This record gives sequence, C-alpha cells and structure tokens, in this order.
Amino acid sequence: MGRRKRVLQITAVAAAVALAAGFAIQGYSRAARNQRLLEMNAVRAYYELTAAVSEMDADLQKLQYVTTPVLMQSLCADLYARAMTAQMALGELPASDVLLEQTCAFLAQTGDYANALVKSCALEGCRQEDSLQLGQLAEASSALSSALLELEAGLSGGTADMARLLDAEQTLSAGDGQAETGGNSFQDIEADFPETPSLIYDGPFSEHLSRRIPLALEGLEEVTQEQALERAAAFLGCQPQEVTPAGQGAGALPTWALRAGNAYVEVTRQGGQVLELLNARSVGEAAVSTVQAVAAAKAFLEERGFSSMKESYHIRQDNVLTLHFAPMQGDVLCYPDLIKVSVALDNGEIVGFESHGWVMNHTRRALETPQISREEAQTAVSPQLEVLSHQLALIPTAGESEVLCHEFKCRTQQDAHVLVYVNAATGNEERILLLLEDDSGTLVW
Repeated sequence: MGRRKRVLQITAVAAAVALAAGFAIQGYSRAARNQRLLEMNAVRAYYELTAAVSEMDADLQKLQYVTTPVLMQSLCADLYARAMTAQMALGELPASDVLLEQTCAFLAQTGDYANALVKSCALEGCRQEDSLQLGQLAEASSALSSALLELEAGLSGGTADMARLLDAEQTLSAGDGQAETGGNSFQDIEADFPETPSLIYDGPFSEHLSRRIPLALEGLEEVTQEQALERAAAFLGCQPQEVTPAGQGAGALPTWALRAGNAYVEVTRQGGQVLELLNARSVGEAAVSTVQAVAAAKAFLEERGFSSMKESYHIRQDNVLTLHFAPMQGDVLCYPDLIKVSVALDNGEIVGFESHGWVMNHTRRALETPQISREEAQTAVSPQLEVLSHQLALIPTAGESEVLCHEFKCRTQQDAHVLVYVNAATGNEERILLLLEDDSGTLVW
C-alpha cells in the first residue's frame, strides 16, 4: 500500500511538472508571437513614416518655386496631410516621443505651418518670407528623409534589425544608459538631426511665441516674497500672517507660490499680479442660484480692480460654477484678456480664479474703426442661420495675434446656437464656434 501511495505521489508531481511546463511553453510561445507582431507593426509604421517624409520633402521642394496662390494652397494642403500621416506613423513606434523628440517636433511644426499657409496665401498670396522659410524647411526635410531611408535600407538589407532597435529604445527610454543597436538607429537620426528654422507665422509653433512678454506686467518691478504675501492676503481678504510661502513657480511666467488654509495662490514675481487661486475645500449642497453666483463673481472682480468685465459663458460642475469674463474696451469685447472665476454654490464663496489670459494680453489697445459694417458683415452669415445678436469682438488667432471681428450669435434650424465671427477689415468668415448647452452650462466648441 505504501509503495502504491508513493507511485501515486510521484505520478501527481510529474503531472504537475508537466502541466507547469506546458503552461510555461504556451506562455513563452504567446510572448514570442506578441513580440513578432510588435516588431512587424513597428516595421510597417517605420516604412509609412519614411514614405510620408519623402513625400513631404517633395512638396517642400516644389513650394520653393510656386508663384500662384492656387497652386500654393494645393501643395500646402498636401504637405499638411503628409505631415499628419507621418505623425500618426511615428506615434506607432514605441517611445518615439522620447527617442525621436526632434523628429516629432519637426513634423508637428511643418504640418501646422503648412495649414497656416493654406489660409494666409488665399488672402495675401505668396510672400517672400514664406518662400525663405519653406526653403529652410526643405533643407531639413531632405536631411531627415535621407537618414530615414538609410535606416530603411538597413532594415530591408538585414544590416539593421527592428527587434534590436526596439530593445535599445526600451533600454534608453527607461534611463538605463546607452544601448548597442548594431549600426544605424533611431538615436543616430536624432543625433544627426538638421538644424530646423525658427518659423515666424500665425500659429502655435511660431518662434515669436517663445519671446512673448506678459503685456499686463510690462514695465512693472519685481516683488519680493514678503510683498507677494501681502498681495495674496489683500486678494483673499485675510491678514498677511495667515499666508505662508509654498515655493516658487518657474517657466515663462515666474511666480511666488503661497498658501492660506485650503487656498493655494500664485503671484507673479514681476508686478505682483495674482495669477491663480484654488481653494480645495469641500463644497456642500447648492444654496446659491446662478444669477447670485454671477453677481458675486462680478463684485469680486470689481473689488480687485477688474472693471468693465462682461460674463460670457459658464459651466457648473460639483456645485461649483466657473464663469468666463472678458473686458470691454469701448464697444469691443476683448476675448484674449480672459479671466476665469469659480464660485461655490453652497455659500457663494470664490474658490477659483485664473488670470493667465489677462496677464499675457491685457493692454490699452489702439482699436481701428471696422472697415466692414455690421450689415455688410451679416451678409457673410449662412442663410440657414437666424441672427439673434451682434457684438464687436477681438478674438485670438492660433499664433496669439488678435483680429477684430463682428460676432453674430445665431440659431440653427435644429434650435442650437452658433457663434459666427466675420473679419471687420476684410468681411471674410474668420471662425465658427458651436455652443453646446445643457443644464450644467455652455461649452464652446
């Protein structure tokens, strides 16, 4: 009986070992299959990237010699589409945002610039400065295309291996130092990346944006931490001793960070302007109406020197009403100078404030008289829309310039609301925004 028991035990152990080995082999096989799929997808994405960049290079070479707006628009639209394709392909390569950072930036900048040119050349034609910048982009794209094609040749010819490249990417992205890649690699492409031009245009990747100064702070002196404490206390309506330092904010707009109970405040080091207030206290059940909250927010702003502010739209979330305000200059609503105020609906307390738009853009502007009248501008509005109201408005562009427009609030045939902006100098439609309205407020899309 003892012998039979031992045999059964041995058999059970052997079966367990065999079963475990089977699972291990199955798991290894599955992992190997997944790895092969990853490598095949990376190779496909890389080939798509190379093809798209080659096509971008061809478009950029042609654009240097274009003289007519119609052809320039067509080629720029093609260039924008190729740049988007290249960015999508690049996004499928593991860790590309880290290891191919310069390539990512170049594709994004080139695509956005091409999109901006599609719009600008329709109004201004082919400008000399654009030809020069396109020539610089063409040089960079040619160098990038050559580097990508060289690595593609290595992948096709067997001198480069995608599996080793991916392993090297994972090692480098994890911060483990250098990794051997056996010849050409993504890191070689980055190391040899050509110097890209500093583009000046009306778009978010324009070089001029990195040199922007906050207009509301221009000419103002730096404040000390002690002075910032006093500014924050006055803004919060408390005593300076109730406010304590909480660090410093760096970046393009340096600040003093401060705390007062549940409130976190940032004060700009230049000028001592309160940039942000966030009160993290819990908000109870709503007892304050929207009308009362709007009045409380307006009074809060007026008491702190923000006069002639007009509320535009608001959104309610977790019993906190966040309102957007912009100042009026004469009869013009200046949207770039946006200020956000959040009101707790349990007692009407101000629990949030953000003035980045105001700090960066607010100044006394020399606004020109509209060349296009309201009646002329309204002819640009679609006949499918019913105009409900009109307002002169200054709106920001993608490159943070400003355009004076006629703003028409309209109703669609489906009883939704739309904002149509018509350029007050040219009469062209500048922008259309959709108002998504529900019980919680209004989102602008």
